[in-house]
Amino acid sequence: MNNSLYAAMAMIGAASLTLPALADNDRDRMRMMSLTGIGEVKAEPDLAVITIGVVREAETARAALSANNTAMAAVTAVVSETGVAKKDLQTSGFAINPKYHYPKRNSSGERPEPKITGYTVSNNLSVTVRALDTLGDLLDSVVDAGSNQINGIAFGLSDPKPLEDEARRSATANAISKARLYVEAAGLRLGPIISISEHSRRVLPAQAMANVRAMAADVAESVPIARGEHTISMQVNITWEIQSAQ
Repeated sequence: MNNSLYAAMAMIGAASLTLPALADNDRDRMRMMSLTGIGEVKAEPDLAVITIGVVREAETARAALSANNTAMAAVTAVVSETGVAKKDLQTSGFAINPKYHYPKRNSSGERPEPKITGYTVSNNLSVTVRALDTLGDLLDSVVDAGSNQINGIAFGLSDPKPLEDEARRSATANAISKARLYVEAAGLRLGPIISISEHSRRVLPAQAMANVRAMAADVAESVPIARGEHTISMQVNITWEIQSAQ
């Protein structure tokens, strides 16, 4: 028997040996189960971020800017007096925009060029309030000091990590509980865990105030604030090897 015939027989023998192994691997891949566990933890927020704005208009940009600077300085001073630290104050937006008057079309159907009739200056200050009991009074105070635009309130947690870890434990326990139920119902048993992956999503409470505009200076009571609850949700995907019951 020549060398080429020996080589061909060797290749056929090798293929016959590897085919059962591939089949076994396919069956092993089928003996797996993946489930998702979800864990949620709720907590009352302990901080809020508000955006306090000052908008001023005047015939010239300089006059509008001067008026805005004066009002914003007063607003910042009031915020600082309530105990908000400098690290929790940040300018979040500043703009100077012209105001235009658009004349009507003349008798020939042409529209004259628009004319600048004044300027608007806006300045926004992002404030992190950690003493939430003072938030309502702070909003009243900044309006009295000259703020005429407050663009919402976002509540949060200063240290969410412990709650995130608690949600992870709950999600893992949820996945394991479901896995045990399924294998018992199917007459199987759980083998070792093959993989664990995490997908997290944080659900914030609805904003207490979507938008606060200028209020009368003689407001008798502070702005009512509803904190709601802060929810942290964790999603965990776990894959197990599934074994026959013995």
